[in-house]
Amino acid sequence: MDWEKVLDEYGEMVEKRVGEILSKTVKEAEAYHPFVKDAYSCLKEFTLQKGKRLASCSTLLTYKGYADTVDEKILSVCAGIEIYRQSILVHDDLVDMEETRRGGGTVHRLFSKMFDERLGEGVAVFLGDIAYSLSVQIIVGSGFPCEKVAGTVLLLSEGYREVNESQMLDLLFEYRDVGVEEWRVMASKRAASLFKVTMLTGGLLGGASEKDLQLLREAAVNIGYAFDIQDDVIDTYASEEEYGRPPCGDIRLGKKPLHVIYALESREPGVAGFLKSLRGRMGLSREEVEKVRDLVRRSGGLEKAKTASRRHAEEARRLIAETSMSSEAKNFFNQLITYIENSLDWYR
Repeated sequence: MDWEKVLDEYGEMVEKRVGEILSKTVKEAEAYHPFVKDAYSCLKEFTLQKGKRLASCSTLLTYKGYADTVDEKILSVCAGIEIYRQSILVHDDLVDMEETRRGGGTVHRLFSKMFDERLGEGVAVFLGDIAYSLSVQIIVGSGFPCEKVAGTVLLLSEGYREVNESQMLDLLFEYRDVGVEEWRVMASKRAASLFKVTMLTGGLLGGASEKDLQLLREAAVNIGYAFDIQDDVIDTYASEEEYGRPPCGDIRLGKKPLHVIYALESREPGVAGFLKSLRGRMGLSREEVEKVRDLVRRSGGLEKAKTASRRHAEEARRLIAETSMSSEAKNFFNQLITYIENSLDWYR
């Protein structure tokens, strides 16, 4: 089955469980305070906005790849993983000053419109933290044996620390130039960390061997690198209609995605000065966007980043093949990896 159809099928199952859990949370909060109820309602709406559910489905498919079943316990864990993912996005949107997410408003903007920016930003900080605590509570109450729950919570806490470290570095990079190796340190704790948490959770709970858990760890890191590079390329080269956001948002903030680092290191005339002139701008004109794309392309930055992404994709594919997961699970991850590779060809 096509990997996107697999995501649709299992994503619906996860969404249903997330909706049940957050509806109960909203109802409980209603008895506590109407504003807290509104905050949880916002979290529910934000979480259930249209999306692929890749994080939670990675857990589910890995689990099914070893346990050969989809049961109530793993659906609860996947709901926890999905809410964990949203806790990261709430904070990410706040730091990056994003207005929209998946076609809807970001948490801080929704509450800023209701009151003011101070309250909106404060609620986003607290609600992101609450989402993380909810994810832990859901996993603890999932019904898995205590030792497996403890291992999963440890994975989650390590991942949460790592992704926050990556966010600090990503923010720092807006203020100075960095090299490829420093980018790799940051990226090793970004999507690589998320895939590591989600796939290892599925493997651990599904009964994977220690050997397979190590293979999954290495595969997840490589998928994460490939995915991060692709996602950053999309931010620069996709249209607003395709991406749902204005292009070159990272560059406007002064971020240093890999293709930009390669472009800056190329010494292509005009690259550094022009990119720096765009930092802090509220929006870019069509001409400025096209100039960014052309400079990165002519410098070789785009092709070098694509090559790096493909290298990680190939390594991930090799590692997945060595695991003892079911053919269904392997096919899912291989198709995902192939999609990441092929989508790079859309942008030239």
